[in-house]
Amino acid sequence: MQDIGLIGLAVMGQNLALNMAEKGWKVSVYNRTVQKVSAFIDGSARGSGIKGFSDLLEFVRSLARPRKIILMIKAGSPVDDIIDKMVPHLEKGDIIIDGGNSFFEDTVRREKDLRSRNLLYLGVGISGGEEGARHGPSIMPGGANEAWVHVKDIFQSIAAHVDNKPCCEWVGQGGAGHYVKMVHNGIEYGDMQLIAESYDLLKRGLGCTADELAALFSEWNTSYLESYLIEITASIFRKKDIDGTPLIDKIRDVAGQKGTGKWTVMNALDLGEPLSLIGEAVFARFLTGCIHERSAMSERFGSDVRGIRTNKKTFFKRLEKALYAAKIIAYTQGFALIKRASDEYGWDIDRGSCALMWRGGCIIRSAFLNRIDRAYAKNKNLPLLILDPFFARALQRSITSLRRIVTAGTASGIPLPCLSAALFWYDSICSSQLPSNLIQAQRDFFGAHTFERVDAERGQYFHEEWS
Repeated sequence: MQDIGLIGLAVMGQNLALNMAEKGWKVSVYNRTVQKVSAFIDGSARGSGIKGFSDLLEFVRSLARPRKIILMIKAGSPVDDIIDKMVPHLEKGDIIIDGGNSFFEDTVRREKDLRSRNLLYLGVGISGGEEGARHGPSIMPGGANEAWVHVKDIFQSIAAHVDNKPCCEWVGQGGAGHYVKMVHNGIEYGDMQLIAESYDLLKRGLGCTADELAALFSEWNTSYLESYLIEITASIFRKKDIDGTPLIDKIRDVAGQKGTGKWTVMNALDLGEPLSLIGEAVFARFLTGCIHERSAMSERFGSDVRGIRTNKKTFFKRLEKALYAAKIIAYTQGFALIKRASDEYGWDIDRGSCALMWRGGCIIRSAFLNRIDRAYAKNKNLPLLILDPFFARALQRSITSLRRIVTAGTASGIPLPCLSAALFWYDSICSSQLPSNLIQAQRDFFGAHTFERVDAERGQYFHEEWS
């Protein structure tokens, strides 16, 4: 009998199956399009011991009990459709594992529904793209906790390892696994936009060449900014097109998205968490899609972009510190959202464990995450990451650079939505007094919404006859 089954043979599914087989697990695979099964078995899976099936019932019967079946298919209705087809063939205690980017509320719904039918359901976030799936992703499992014991050895064997520890640990019940993956993706949106804004400042503001950019990002990757995204950005700047010019200059400035960043921001709005930097990153991607409007506006109003007159080396160091400050704030917002959701949904998520899982295999992996783990190891209930002494000192040393970079970009007409949002959030969270007293007075004026007074206890509300 086979140890585990996998449904969905797109590249991620194929690579995950090969990864499991390479680690010694006996794998069965199935795909709705039968030709994909035979092409995989006769192609890259040849000699791996992976068994392919064209019939769903035969696929299910090939698995040892409790059956463990990973779904690597498109989120949404396709997941519900395949579950409905499988359930009649399953038995009490069998485990369905959704390894796609499903919305966490769908995972909660499916877990409850399948539990009522005596089946177990896991919503598992998997990060690292095609390369990670093949050689070691970051894996974030959640759902029916009694299923974890049956899949733990498989998942931890195929996950990335850092310091001999697997980047895979139990996250929590219900939709916790997919939720943490969703926030991971939200932070990824913020990280990528911050890097893009830095690139814009360097190219349009300072006139840096692709070779200069490659050298600078390579240097940054040896500093406190060391990360996968900084590393690949340096490689991108080095890549030449067939005519010998930088390939980056040939790529249209329209960035796609699959929705996980949007879900993160929508949930933050539902929970009342100020996820401003990540929200701006999502809106920035929407703006890239307004290519016709941007073209029309540029033609009508022209460009206000002006060069930044400064010493390059000084600007490089200042931007490095500004990017670090903004990165700290992005992660602070993301981990604050995880805490808010964990409290709201009763998941008891260990945020330090999340940081450890993200150290390897995933897109936002970086040395920086070790420090986050240490912060939560010292104080599990730390309300904001920047209250940890290490991050407090780091932010104090770099916030002036962030302020100067935002000022320089604004004066030069270069849009910096995420760098600016980082500074806005920092200045707001550090303000004991905000102008929202005026907003509440306005609300009371036109809608009798009441207000609290500074000379009365919290929770006492007053109304004024303003007119």
